[in-house]
Amino acid sequence: MEERFFKRKMYDKMLHWKRERNGATALLIKGARRVGKSTIAEEFAKREYESYILIDFVECKQEVKDLFTDISDLDRLFLRLQFLYDVQLIERKSVIIFDEVQNCPLARQAIKKLVKDRRYDYIETGSLLSIRRNTKGIRIPSEETRLTLYPMDFEEFYWARGNEVTVPMLRESWKNKMPLGDAVNRKLMDDLRLYMVVGGMPQAVNAYLETNNLSLIDAVKREIIELYADDFRKIDPSGRATSLFYAIPAQLSGNASRYLLSSVVEYGKVDRLSETLQNMEDSMTVLISRHANDPSVGLSMHKDIDKFKMFVNDTGLMVTMAFWDKSVTENEIYQKLLTGNLPVNLGYVYENLVAQMLKAGGDELFYHTWRPDGGKHNYEIDFLISRGSKLCPIEVKSSGYKTHKSLDEFCNKYSSRIGQRYLIYTKDLRKEGQTIYLPFYLTGLL
Repeated sequence: MEERFFKRKMYDKMLHWKRERNGATALLIKGARRVGKSTIAEEFAKREYESYILIDFVECKQEVKDLFTDISDLDRLFLRLQFLYDVQLIERKSVIIFDEVQNCPLARQAIKKLVKDRRYDYIETGSLLSIRRNTKGIRIPSEETRLTLYPMDFEEFYWARGNEVTVPMLRESWKNKMPLGDAVNRKLMDDLRLYMVVGGMPQAVNAYLETNNLSLIDAVKREIIELYADDFRKIDPSGRATSLFYAIPAQLSGNASRYLLSSVVEYGKVDRLSETLQNMEDSMTVLISRHANDPSVGLSMHKDIDKFKMFVNDTGLMVTMAFWDKSVTENEIYQKLLTGNLPVNLGYVYENLVAQMLKAGGDELFYHTWRPDGGKHNYEIDFLISRGSKLCPIEVKSSGYKTHKSLDEFCNKYSSRIGQRYLIYTKDLRKEGQTIYLPFYLTGLL
C-alpha cells in the first residue's frame, strides 16, 4: 500500500519554530504512537533543509547510541555521524532528527550542548509517556520547544481527500452565524460520519484512500488498537491499564457520571491506580475529562481527581473498539453510521468526537454533574470550556435535541458565570433564545 505524506497543521508550527528560534532550541514533537510524528519530521527535513540525518533510535545500531556517551568533542561526533549515514551536514542548513528519542536518553541529554553549539538544527520525536519514563539519571534539556501532534482532524481529513475549500467556508459561515440549509448540512454530516468511521490515524486514512474498503480500514485500526494495548501491558504487566483501555466504550455507553474503575478492575480506586491512569494519559492514546466541582473559568483549580471520564484519542479507533467482540467490524454497522442510523445507545461515539475536537483545538476537558436539592436524578453538562472571563457549557445530542434540561438548569444555577451556551447536534446551525445549536462539524471552530 502506497504511503502518502498528508498535509498537517503541525507543519506551519514547525516552520514558525525554525524561523523564530533559528537553532536556539530543539523541536520536540510528542504524541501517541502512529499519529505521524516521524513522517512529518522527515518530510519537514527534506523540504526545509539542504541535508538531514535521521537517527531512528529503535532501529539504529548500538554504535550510534554509543556516540552520545561522550560528547566532549562535537567535531568528532558530527564527523562520525556523517560517515555512518553518508550525509554531508552543512552549517545552519542541516537538521539532525532524533526519532523515538526516548530510546536513547543520553542523546536527549546532549541536546543542551548541541543547541548551544548552533551548527545544526535538531528535531526530536517520541511519546510523552516513554520520554518521561526514560529520564532517570539524565539532565532534562530546557532548550526544547515542545509541540503535540494529534490524529488528523476533520479539516486535515478533508485535505487528504483533496478538499481545501470546505472548512474555510465553514469558518466564514460560523463567523457570520449563517445557517447553511438542510441540503448542505446533510452533505457535511455525511462527510463527518465518514471521518468518524475512518478516523484520523494516517495509516487508516491511507487505507481509505488506497482501497475504499471498510474491512481493510478496520484491520488497520485493529492493528493500532492492539499496539496500544501491548504498550499498556509493558507499562503495567498486571493488565489493569489494558483492561481500562478496552473498557472505554462500555463505560461511556453506561451513562454513568464517571468512569467506574471498580467495575473493570478488582479493588479499582483512583488512589490505587493513580500511576496507571497518569501513564495512560501520558501515552496520549486516551483523553481524560475531569469533573469540575465548582465550575468557573479556573476549571483546573476545581477539578476532582477522583471523578473523570475517559475517551479514545481517535474516534475512528473508538468505533472499532465499540465492536471489539467481532473479529471484523461488520460493514452493516459501518453503513448504519455512515447513513446516520446509529443506534441511540451508540450516541457516546459523538461525545468522543467532541472530546477529540476540543482537545485538538487546545481545550482541556472538563464536565460537571449535580443533583438538585430534593431531586432524584443527576444533571450533567458534557463539556465545559472557558472563553475570556466566562464559562461556555456544552451539551451533546446525537438525537432528541428539543429538550435540554441539564443545560437550562446549569445556566440558571450559574447565570453570572455563563458566556455562550451550546448544544451540539446533527442539524443546521441556528440560535434559539440564549442557546446556539451547533452542528458537530463546527465543533473544531469553537
